[in-house]
Amino acid sequence: FVTDAKHVEVQVIGDGKGNVVHLWERDCSVQRRHQKIVEIAPACHHPMEVRQAVLDDALKITKACNYKNAGTVEFLVDDQGRHYFMEVNPRVQVEHTVTEQVTGIDIVQSTFLIAGGASLEEIGLVQEKIIPRGVAMQCRITTEDPAKDFAPSTGMLDVCRHSVGPGLRIDGYSYPGMVVQPYFDSLLVKYTATHKNWDGVIRRMRRALRDNHIRGVKTNIPFLLNVLDHPDFIKGTFDLNFIQNNPELLDNLPGTPTAVERTTEGQKYDHLEGYLKYIANLAVNGHPKTLGA
Repeated sequence: FVTDAKHVEVQVIGDGKGNVVHLWERDCSVQRRHQKIVEIAPACHHPMEVRQAVLDDALKITKACNYKNAGTVEFLVDDQGRHYFMEVNPRVQVEHTVTEQVTGIDIVQSTFLIAGGASLEEIGLVQEKIIPRGVAMQCRITTEDPAKDFAPSTGMLDVCRHSVGPGLRIDGYSYPGMVVQPYFDSLLVKYTATHKNWDGVIRRMRRALRDNHIRGVKTNIPFLLNVLDHPDFIKGTFDLNFIQNNPELLDNLPGTPTAVERTTEGQKYDHLEGYLKYIANLAVNGHPKTLGA
């Protein structure tokens, strides 16, 4: 019924006394099987009148119920710019980082202060002063193998070194030696890049995804790089069917045997890493008894 829909959501914070502010909106249209993969703040590819209409309705809904604390009001926006209400999520969402980066507001801290009885004014949340600056993008790095239909990948992280640099935020807890279990969500870490414009934030996120070193398990990083390189994504013309309509995103994944330019170097690294791991294991644990030692 809603054609070429995009997922646009509004971050709100209320104090339970009828006062609610919005922290602008996010575009979370890049999804796979209804799971968000890339999130952007603000929703800069939508006309301002569409964004303002969504913001206004989000405030109407939450003010009407004296909403208290942080929440997300979610909408679908069709190809005509018409928006349709979906739901209110009464919690801090995974993608809150992009909103924090463009507004400079610590959403988690704000929730504690409001829970302690503070009003919006007391913690400095005044609508006229909440102005987004630049563009932020979050990519969710998961322990899944995109070459095998995103099958879960488990095991020990032999190497885990994340990217660093200006305008880059890392949210996650992973380290060399950590064992990725099959019993929990596959999300490993979140990368959030911030830049003054859309082209810049894409470049910064590409660098972050290419510069990290995660070994021992497969991740969706090759797939994310293909998403960032797709012409429709670069132009900002993606919607909820973006991944479904572009199966080529799973072709020529960087770091896989089909990506010749990266395979040789990757194989050399894997062989060297394997030798070092074997020697270290012998030094610590001795020769396995199964070998007759």
